[in-house]
Amino acid sequence: MTAHLPHTVRTDARDNRARILDAARTVFGEEGLGAPMREVARHADVGPATLYRHFPTKQDLITETFAEQRRACRAAVRDALADPDPWHGFRSLIERICELHAHSRGFADAFMTAFPEAMDFTADRERTLHAVGELARRAQETGRLRPGFVIDDLILMLMAHRGLQDTPRAARVAASRRFAAYVIEAFRTAPETGAPAQLPPAPRL
Repeated sequence: MTAHLPHTVRTDARDNRARILDAARTVFGEEGLGAPMREVARHADVGPATLYRHFPTKQDLITETFAEQRRACRAAVRDALADPDPWHGFRSLIERICELHAHSRGFADAFMTAFPEAMDFTADRERTLHAVGELARRAQETGRLRPGFVIDDLILMLMAHRGLQDTPRAARVAASRRFAAYVIEAFRTAPETGAPAQLPPAPRL
């Protein structure tokens, strides 16, 4: 009986932690990082004391909540840099960043450093911008990326992309894909030879 009790406590703690993280993904994903901790606790059906026992600060919770997205972002950077076709790597990185941002307002906020204490996300952002800069240099050497492209153009694009968070959830990812396709066409030096590029379907907004 005594030996069973610690195991039960550990199991309950794991369950509470998992519920808190699931709730945080939902709350921060839809409402952004400005959502209060008490809202996360309410969605997780735990008390504030339980929430703060697992995550003493909001930054702790945010970092753990979006750990999967951060790993996906790092993988996108690695894959793009390893692509033997610089233009294809450049395009794919933009598409994957947009998709990650479209799925979660909170991740987009953290990546764009709207939450000032999100230092881990700042490092991810700087790593991504550095990768885009390197890919842009390579793609410009092939003549397929506009010679006037600068990193500020990507930041401008991501700022505009955040406006999609106000679209209905069901249409947001599709809208993001179409948005990314249009932006990539704007970055291209000249249209592809042969048949024109096919845009993703337009969602109803």
